[in-house]
This record gives sequence, structure tokens and C-alpha cells, in this order.
Amino acid sequence: MAIQMGAIIGLGAWGGTKLDEYYKNQKPIFTVILSLVSIFAALYLILKDFINPKKNN
Repeated sequence: MAIQMGAIIGLGAWGGTKLDEYYKNQKPIFTVILSLVSIFAALYLILKDFINPKKNN
């Protein structure tokens, strides 16, 4: 789960930096926004697995 969470957050931050470079922003707007969105997405996925764990038969 930690690797999954790190990958989601890392991809969000990487995508934000690429967008900031592409649009030549003075402030890292896309990096901040996509990092926060990816943090919330990772937390959602982890908490969803904790609340409703898959049962192995």
C-alpha cells in the first residue's frame, strides 16, 4: 500500500511539474494542485481498502 500511495503522489507531482514547465508558469500552480489532488486520491484508495477489505475465500 505504501508503494501504491507513493506512486500516485509521485505521478501527480511529476505531472504538475511537467505542466508548469510546458506553460512556463512563474509559480508552481499545477504542481501544487496535482500534488494535493493525488494525495487525496491516494488517501481515498487506502481508506476504501481499510473500510471494505476484500475477503479471500
